[in-house]
Amino acid sequence: MSFPRSSGILLHPTCLPGDFGIGDLGPAAFAFIDFLVATKQTYWQILPLGPTGYGDSPYQCFSAFAGNTLLISPEKLVEDGLVSADVIAGKSAFAPDKVDFGGVYAWKNALLRRAYAGFHGKNGADLRGKFEMFCRENAFWLDDYALFRAIKAANGHIPWYKWPKPLRLRDDDALHRTRDELSESIEAEKLYQFLFFRQWFAVKEYANGHGIQIIGDIPIFVALDSADVWCNRDKFKLNADGSAATVAGVPPDYFSKTGQLWGNPIYDWDAMRRDGFGWWVARVRSTLATVDVARIDHFRGFAASWEVPGKDKTAANGRWVDVPGHELFTKLQQYLGTMPFIAEDLGAITPDVLALRDRFGFPGMRILQFGFGGDAKSIDLPHNYVKNCVAYTGTHDNDTVVGWFNSRARTGSTRDAKAIRHEHEFCLKYLPSNGSEIQWDFIRAAWASVADIAIAPLQDIFGLGTGARMNLPASASGNWGWRFCDGAITDAIISRLAKLTEIYGRSV
Repeated sequence: MSFPRSSGILLHPTCLPGDFGIGDLGPAAFAFIDFLVATKQTYWQILPLGPTGYGDSPYQCFSAFAGNTLLISPEKLVEDGLVSADVIAGKSAFAPDKVDFGGVYAWKNALLRRAYAGFHGKNGADLRGKFEMFCRENAFWLDDYALFRAIKAANGHIPWYKWPKPLRLRDDDALHRTRDELSESIEAEKLYQFLFFRQWFAVKEYANGHGIQIIGDIPIFVALDSADVWCNRDKFKLNADGSAATVAGVPPDYFSKTGQLWGNPIYDWDAMRRDGFGWWVARVRSTLATVDVARIDHFRGFAASWEVPGKDKTAANGRWVDVPGHELFTKLQQYLGTMPFIAEDLGAITPDVLALRDRFGFPGMRILQFGFGGDAKSIDLPHNYVKNCVAYTGTHDNDTVVGWFNSRARTGSTRDAKAIRHEHEFCLKYLPSNGSEIQWDFIRAAWASVADIAIAPLQDIFGLGTGARMNLPASASGNWGWRFCDGAITDAIISRLAKLTEIYGRSV
């Protein structure tokens, strides 16, 4: 699929400003869309919207279908009459520039329990019919997910593969009894999903109505501790006890000398093939109902995936195992027709990956930060871009541009001092730049390129340093927490970005 010449901003909703400890789907989301309109953008790119677990990563979710209820706006709950304004006014004090995941989790879940009680009071009557319709339309994933979360809560939130055996192995009698015992908790989980999607679709409708499209994200893998794996054990390479026989990752790379050990279970592609890739078709269809375009995470994993023995502590001893990506995308095309995908074709890219991407016409990604480590032949330098690609100043996995420019040896990557010095010298000559506004030099280069789409993280628009980095791959903590504060978006920023977008013909 080809895209018009355009541009956009990468910002996950958790990063939005507000008083409730985490960005949410309330007024700040609508204000951000207004900013995108004012700066003549076309896209708002986000990370996966799923419910996060340990580590808070949106790439390790409890479900590939459900939404992250931490994003539910308290103010919208008040508007729906499910909680009173006094309740949210009595919140704890949260830092404005960092997500307090632990504090937010406790406060928001208590608030949602109040909303559940309000739903069963007189104020919930107007929503009841809409809720029941939501449950019917989404029963194919919602019933199992709500049961999964209810059982998990009743068992101290331990992973499903440590539950009592009858529940772990989904014994019919045990599940029937549990549905009866936990019926209220199950219904509450369904309501929370209803509220999330009700709010999300209001945001998306506002965005689309103002000419803004949402670029979402489909992680190639799912978390081991997820409803997806619990309900489809035969479609993953698991041991008899439910642990992963092999796990996903990538070999040693730019970010880590021992590779990245993600820990996600590997798909049993033969089993996926036998039922016509039904789970994948349902998953992608569900995602495309919530976003307009989808970035396919770790696209090279659809040609071959790096499989690591399940008990290994690093990704160094993995091996490449072929994946039937051509069959999968052919099936998706058969069921879905047009596939508005962006292929994250980063990492150890081989000819078969490029052939798969080009067979279906997916635009790949070009990361300007990666362009200066070699010579003029680098595909990440703008003069080598092709039209059918998406140019990024950096991604959620990169340092900010300012952080990259000021980086130190072996901090945030495997680069040594000599490599960093070479990058900086080449960068300043190439752009050309004196480094004083390196972020705007990067944005201008991406916007001026031939790439159909140009994207910059909001952190680069602000010119922030490493402290605003979203994620450091191969690290276990300290990620996903950055937020911007009210007032950070100024008239000067709006004017500058809008002018650049117009100058380089990206204002659709």
